[in-house]
Amino acid sequence: MISLPELDKARFFMNPSVAPAGPYPEAAAKILNRAGLAAARAAITGWEGYAPTPLAALDGLAGQAGLARIWIKDESRRFGLGSFKPLGGAYAVARLVAREGSDITVCCATDGNHGRSVAWGAGRFGCRCVIYIHEHVSRGRQAAIEAYGAEVRRVAGNYDDSVHKAAADAAANGWFVVSDTSYPGYMEIPRDVMHGYMLMAEEAIAQLPAGERPSHVFVQGGVGGLAAAVAAQCWLHYGADAPRVVVVEPDKAACLFESARSGRPVRVTGALDTLMAGLAAGEVSLLAWQILESATTAFMTVPDAAAVAAMRLLAEGVGGDAPLVAGESALAGLVGALAAKADPAWAADLKLDADSRVMLISSEGATDPELYREIVGPAAEALLAQEELKSPE
Repeated sequence: MISLPELDKARFFMNPSVAPAGPYPEAAAKILNRAGLAAARAAITGWEGYAPTPLAALDGLAGQAGLARIWIKDESRRFGLGSFKPLGGAYAVARLVAREGSDITVCCATDGNHGRSVAWGAGRFGCRCVIYIHEHVSRGRQAAIEAYGAEVRRVAGNYDDSVHKAAADAAANGWFVVSDTSYPGYMEIPRDVMHGYMLMAEEAIAQLPAGERPSHVFVQGGVGGLAAAVAAQCWLHYGADAPRVVVVEPDKAACLFESARSGRPVRVTGALDTLMAGLAAGEVSLLAWQILESATTAFMTVPDAAAVAAMRLLAEGVGGDAPLVAGESALAGLVGALAAKADPAWAADLKLDADSRVMLISSEGATDPELYREIVGPAAEALLAQEELKSPE
């Protein structure tokens, strides 16, 4: 069995509001649907540098975890930006420029990856870009955003404080917020973002071996946009045979978990000082929640120490698996799957056993290479060199 530190600190909540097995519901289709996915697919697959990211089989890890299969979608080389985010932020920028023209300013708040994708999209589609980061975002991530020509403004407080500052400045200046979180009065652009994310899930399903399908999907939380897109695409594709979806968050930033326990969207406060910086959100995306409240079988939280150990585990490779570069925010889903399998009661609730086939999303690579080296250690340098050789840009 695989053992990660502090898994006894993980939390688990079976969702009493999960919908029974059946076709994709009309209410969900008003938010995320095939037409929106088709528009995203038509645009994104036409961009220079587009290629489906790989779906890796982790047979060695699956064997040691007591599972039949583990597949992981490796987003570390998406358009050379190191994460899945260009599918959302850059696509939303493209849609905005098509509607409004390029004489606009786009802005957003970010922990790193989303802002980088918006800046990249602004550069590609020819508009001005201002990115807001909070005080805990690393200098390396700031520099990566600035490299794409964006103006970066640092805000005191946490991610949610930077979200509010970006929204206030946009309203005062007539700018366009490009956010992956939705709130009252702001729904269209986050819907575009999530439709872009659905393309990644569509790729993953198409890359599964012939005759195989996942029984479970463990996906990281954050504001919920990624999880909702993955859950929606699985439900659209498989219908009543859709896999069980488990949403996993850092224990220091668990707005989806607490919303599920409350039966409504709630805000969690505090520093949200998790190492999984891309998931450090205190407020739920309202559109995403409308999908997740009925599509999610269970919600989980996991500690930072286990995520760090998982990064090292994948960097080393397990039981013959090829090493894989995964950043700090990439592996909450994997940690959740291992924690659930290790707990007999949780595993029974999820029907997670030796016949289970688990699909995961490794949502980022080493988007802060210096931090990745510090966490992973000696194995990092050779892996980072391999990633640079494989990168499309």
